[in-house]
Amino acid sequence: MQVLYTASALATGDGRDGHVRTADGTVDLDLAIPKEMGGTGRAANPEQLFAAGYAACFHSALRLVARRARADVTGSVVEAEVGIGPHGAGFGLTVALLVDLPAVERSAAQQLVEAAHQVCPYSNATRGNIEVALTVRAAASA
Repeated sequence: MQVLYTASALATGDGRDGHVRTADGTVDLDLAIPKEMGGTGRAANPEQLFAAGYAACFHSALRLVARRARADVTGSVVEAEVGIGPHGAGFGLTVALLVDLPAVERSAAQQLVEAAHQVCPYSNATRGNIEVALTVRAAASA
């Protein structure tokens, strides 16, 4: 694979109760363990960052496949929910992608979402490693 871009980030402090900063300084923020996991929840956490990245990446992939299919994705929204919990001796993640395509008929919307799932780099990275549930919401009827 030819790499077109590389992001670099540095984590300091106490991991989930620490600080992250990208090499270019565009991301520079404290982290905190969520209240649900015994922390303060007073700052962002890695699952929120992963959810934001996955939502944005998947939305780009969706818009790409929609352009190719000449589908109208006006008003489209992608929400990513990332869960964390015990898995074996450690922890694991789950992902739910909820996709609103209000201008697309439901079956066509489902096809676009499935196609985007094949194109999205986050989907390709997680495939076979993390359960990813795809849900199409608010699609127009035929």
